[in-house]
Amino acid sequence: MKKNREDQAKEPPVTYDVYAELPDDGQRYEVLGGVLELMSPGPATAHQAVSRELEFLFMKSCRMDYIIFDAPVDVILSESNVVQPDILMVHRSRQHIVTKRGIEGSPDLVVEILSPGSRKRDKVRKFAIYEEHGVPEYWIIDAESRTLEQFQLSDGGRYALVQVFEGNDPVTSTSLPCVSFIIDELFRDMPV
Repeated sequence: MKKNREDQAKEPPVTYDVYAELPDDGQRYEVLGGVLELMSPGPATAHQAVSRELEFLFMKSCRMDYIIFDAPVDVILSESNVVQPDILMVHRSRQHIVTKRGIEGSPDLVVEILSPGSRKRDKVRKFAIYEEHGVPEYWIIDAESRTLEQFQLSDGGRYALVQVFEGNDPVTSTSLPCVSFIIDELFRDMPV
């Protein structure tokens, strides 16, 4: 007798506890909507150069007010959404969400730097997850096009594209007053 879809057993959603018990196999994973997802292979040199430069710029201007982290660090948004953004900031007034397990709650800023294997995940799936969990500001950096897309939560709890920075544009944020740099600074050490 053939089983229909309703009769087939569903896989239970992966939770943080299941994720935390995984053996170390040298791979990096995230839990998106209760599904364990293997992350892309190690970031390319352009990705690493941009990440390092952005963290340096944040450390110069924001570290008095914010705790700054870079990947890999677990951001536990819920039991079924555990992500590892490239860079994030948590205001010091909210440092209670920084625990031994990771960041337990929504950071003030999450930054993802696109890689060939992460483009759809970062721009669609993680975008929706960050929005759902109320991350106030989300940046997507594209090293290939040398742009930064800045999204902020609107009053309705949805992300609105505030600005696309490129070239000599000064990057600022109404919700993160310490942020101030020229977008081209991020790409100065990128391999050609």
